[in-house]
Amino acid sequence: QVQLAESGGGLVQAGGSLRLSCAASGRTFITDAMGWFRQAPGKEREFVAAINWRGDSTDYADSVKGRFTISRDNAKNTGYLQMNSLKPEDTAVYYCAADRTPWATAKTVHEYDYWGQGTQVTVSS
Repeated sequence: QVQLAESGGGLVQAGGSLRLSCAASGRTFITDAMGWFRQAPGKEREFVAAINWRGDSTDYADSVKGRFTISRDNAKNTGYLQMNSLKPEDTAVYYCAADRTPWATAKTVHEYDYWGQGTQVTVSS
């Protein structure tokens, strides 16, 4: 089992930036694909970004393309989501997730095997 812990959320003004981190326990993370999802009040959890095991393939939701960047540092067992040009509609709880299929960049919740507890991101106008 992989345990994940997000950090880096907070309150920012529109146009600002945040960098979220996802710390994973254990060596198994180096062979896991990773994704970021978010869930706003009253909404279903939605896909944000994904990255495969080697970090050479990524995918993004249309709503965040050009603004968010997903990355990972397997030596540190950590994934990242750099969020720039934040908008009020980005406000949500952000979750990182791990997929035991190394080459995947899955976009749906059910395809992921492990989840963090989430970190709140609030963007004010």
